[in-house]
Parts: sequence; C-alpha cells; structure tokens
Amino acid sequence: MHKLKTAFYFVIFILVTVGMGVSVFFSIRGDAEADYIVETNAFFAPFEFYENRQIVGVDVEIVNRVAEKLNKKIQIKNVEFDVIIDNVEAGKIADAGAAGLTITPARAEKVNFTIPYYTSVQYVIFDRNAPPSLRGDHVVWEALAGARLGSQVGGTGYIFADDEIKNGVLSGTNTTVKGIDSHQLAADAIGAHIIDYAIADELAAKYIVSKNPGLDALPLYYSGPTREEDYPVEESYAIAVNKSRGDLLEAFNEVLAEMLTENENGETEIDRLVLKYMGLFDE
Repeated sequence: MHKLKTAFYFVIFILVTVGMGVSVFFSIRGDAEADYIVETNAFFAPFEFYENRQIVGVDVEIVNRVAEKLNKKIQIKNVEFDVIIDNVEAGKIADAGAAGLTITPARAEKVNFTIPYYTSVQYVIFDRNAPPSLRGDHVVWEALAGARLGSQVGGTGYIFADDEIKNGVLSGTNTTVKGIDSHQLAADAIGAHIIDYAIADELAAKYIVSKNPGLDALPLYYSGPTREEDYPVEESYAIAVNKSRGDLLEAFNEVLAEMLTENENGETEIDRLVLKYMGLFDE
C-alpha cells in the first residue's frame, strides 16, 4: 500500500512539474494563442510608447497591418532594448523585433532585416543653459570631448559614442559614455547632473525636448574639411526577423512597401504615422 501511495504521489509530482514547465514556457514565450511574438521596447516615441496602458506607435501600426495580412495573431511584448536582437536570433521567445532598430553589420549577422522604413539622424540633447560648442546648426563629435555622455544602452547612439571614444576623435579625451535604460531617462540624467549630454535618435530627441522646456537638441555630425562638408550621423530603421521565419519577413516587406508608397503629395503612410504619433496632427 505504501508503495502504491508513493507511486501515486510520484505520478502527481511529475504531472504538476510538467504542467508548471508548460506554464513557465508560455509565460516566457508570451500568449499561448499567439502565432508570432514581436518584441519591442515601449519607451521610444513615436515608434512605440505606452498610452493608457497600451503600447501604441508607428511600429505597432506596422505589426498590426502584418497580422491582418497574414490573418494571424501577433503579440507585441515589451522587453529591455538590448536583449531584442539576441532573442530574435534564438527564435525561442521572439520571432521578430520592432523597436526603431538600426541596421548594422553585427546585427545583420544574427537576424534578417526588412527593407528600411525610416532614416534617422542622431541628436545631442542638452541643457538650454549649458549647450555644447556649436558648428552652425549642428554639433560635431569633437565638441563633446571630455564630456560625460549618456545614451540608451545597446542603442545606436551608445554604439556610435562608444566607438568614437575607443577608436575615433574622442579617443584619449577623457570622454565617457553611460548606458541608460531609455532615451527619456538619459535626458533626465542631464537635469540630475549625472551626465552632460544625451545622445538619442532624432524623433525621440525632438519628442523629449517638446515635453521638457529646459532641454534642447541639435543634430550630431561628423566633421568634414569645412563646416559645409560636415555630414550627419545617420541610421536606417528596419524590423528584425528570425532567419527561419521567411514567411514573416516576406509579409513585413510587402506591408512596408505599401506603407512607403508616396501619395500625390509625396507623403508616405509612414510619414503620416510619424506625424500622428508626434502629436503634430490628428487623423
């Protein structure tokens, strides 16, 4: 009898453990009914941000259009920015990433990128009362020498700044860059005197400045032989897709091609969505 009870409890233990394992898997993976999981970092307006506890923005509109096209359920999941590419590469807990992701050679080795859908310039955010040295209507890297910089950890601004400090014009200038969880928190760190300047993507910088009257922002440039030959620190956004999800990549590309088609005024749907979520006009 004792052996039967032991066997019975052992079976129950196995069933409960397996059940817990399945539950844990689904909680990590996301909604068990979702056909695809798209990861984002919802602190990058106007591309993704929280509004009334819902994630909204340009990238969300793109993902929703793909879901309609495929007639599939796609769940958007908020995670830390710097884990998105690795999670998409692994493919176990994410199929794609939509977070204003810049195409870089290192990232392209891990994931497939869609066609680019937006070109952005890096901006320097600063206290209006303590601006960096300007070169016309922009800031060059050399003007940041010796400063304490901050940018979203894992983001392009951080990558660019880190490279300039290690290998570029800021090498040996006692310049530092601090990785911070979001562009907004990086901007907040200026007021807290933790950093001197924040580096952020153009639209994020403009959005932050519009909400913080004590801050201003200007584009960041590489120096040319003359001021007229300076050129911006540019990047192109795309959706990252796991390399085995060819159907998903194709659907994203088809939707983006439609949304990038210009109307009679030379505007694309992406352009209009950017303006919408920047609050510059209402639909």
